[in-house]
Amino acid sequence: MSEETPIDRARENATGIVSMLVTGIWMFGLFTGQEWWLPALIVGYAVFIPLTATLFGDKDERETWAGDLTDSSSRETTDERTREPESDDETALEALRRRYAEGELTDEQFERKLDRLLETETLEDVEEYRERASQERERELE
Repeated sequence: MSEETPIDRARENATGIVSMLVTGIWMFGLFTGQEWWLPALIVGYAVFIPLTATLFGDKDERETWAGDLTDSSSRETTDERTREPESDDETALEALRRRYAEGELTDEQFERKLDRLLETETLEDVEEYRERASQERERELE
């Protein structure tokens, strides 16, 4: 087993270190009567901490900060369009189960997609589903 160097530990804890530095800097400015403390607070928390989390954070931190930039509905539709099955013989149901098991989908997303998948098992079902969806959209527009 290799020992962690101080640089490795700093890289792993970069988000926490930057958070403490930002907090220390704006608090120093506040308590010493400086006028720049509020911009330091805002820029630190809005720019430096998310940037550090994105660059050096673990996967969960990167997803949390990146997820704040887009809402879940737009992310979901993008994932649906670009997601390819892992193998050629993976069925849609297997892919849905795998994504749910891997934590890519929430319970609500899984249930909604499962309902849609079950409604569209055959080609005729797909055509009926599309027709119903277009009729619902027309009703909403009225």
